[in-house]
Amino acid sequence: MANWNKELQPRENGELVQMQVPVIVSASRSTDIPAFYADWFFHRLKVGYSAWTNPFNGVKAYVSYKNTRFIVFWSKEPSPLLAHLDELKERGIGCYIQYTLNDYVKEGLEKGVKSLEYRIDTFKRLVDKLGLGSVIWRFDPLMLTDTIDIDILLEKIENIGNQLKGYTEKLVFSYADIALYRKVQSNLKKNGVCSRDWTEDEMRELARGLEKINQSWGYTLATCGEKINLEQYKIQRNHCIDDALIIRLAYHDKILMDFLNVKKHPMPSPSIFGDTEPLPPDAIILPNNTYATRGDNRDKGQREFCGCMKSKDIGEYNTCVHLCEYCYANASKTIAIANWKQHLTNKESETITGK
Repeated sequence: MANWNKELQPRENGELVQMQVPVIVSASRSTDIPAFYADWFFHRLKVGYSAWTNPFNGVKAYVSYKNTRFIVFWSKEPSPLLAHLDELKERGIGCYIQYTLNDYVKEGLEKGVKSLEYRIDTFKRLVDKLGLGSVIWRFDPLMLTDTIDIDILLEKIENIGNQLKGYTEKLVFSYADIALYRKVQSNLKKNGVCSRDWTEDEMRELARGLEKINQSWGYTLATCGEKINLEQYKIQRNHCIDDALIIRLAYHDKILMDFLNVKKHPMPSPSIFGDTEPLPPDAIILPNNTYATRGDNRDKGQREFCGCMKSKDIGEYNTCVHLCEYCYANASKTIAIANWKQHLTNKESETITGK
């Protein structure tokens, strides 16, 4: 795949620099761009590029939007996107939203997010704007604490899922992996949250509960980045940057389809005996009596059990001011707030932080 191609392009000051030229952009696993930086992002999209600073070596890198055809947004509060979605359509850029819609209100684990009622209403408004399938429900991460057990989690999930009937096709979830992430461990300890990792038996217990609840929903259930195989509970492994969904939503975009190595085929016709040739297992059903197949687009640079395809993430860590108690993306709340305040002094900067 050619998503990492670089080209020599001018910055706003006229300096020529090497820029990555992605076809698919992730905005972003590292911070909540829709909630806090939507105006910045759409300004940078209009300018044609943005920059980010590598957290390991401090080097600034540049991303051009010259060839961008699709954007995957990640957010806990994506309502600011509503004012900008028509801009994407005018530019011929498709999108979908990974919407993390948890309920940790009583426990105070997500003090910076708006009310659950507001967030559910936002979900529905976005679906009304973008269409069913374009907004994906995530309950992520699933936390076990001294006040949250599996039954409580299932009640919380069921409550939200009941309200999203007709507005989502899928629920994506992951089990909090505290031991693996130092930032998560540190933030939970600093914030006085008594939490622990999941055992495999507990993972299966929750999966059984979800399978039962889903009998009334009919959603696709999927885990994000989890090693455990839960297929016996009708739970798949997710592809959060999902080429199959992108093809479903943007099959009309020839440039994007060529990039994804998509081939379109007519649906097989019944034989004279009335039977029909089976479709390939990875077939993607399209309108007009057609289906699509695609090449191997998986991003092999991601975690072992991540099913995402290759994209360019444009966010920066230490910039999300939801200030969730378990955050993996901020080293500390103080640093995140300082970077947010710096952004406010230079909202149209090349970088999110305004530096």
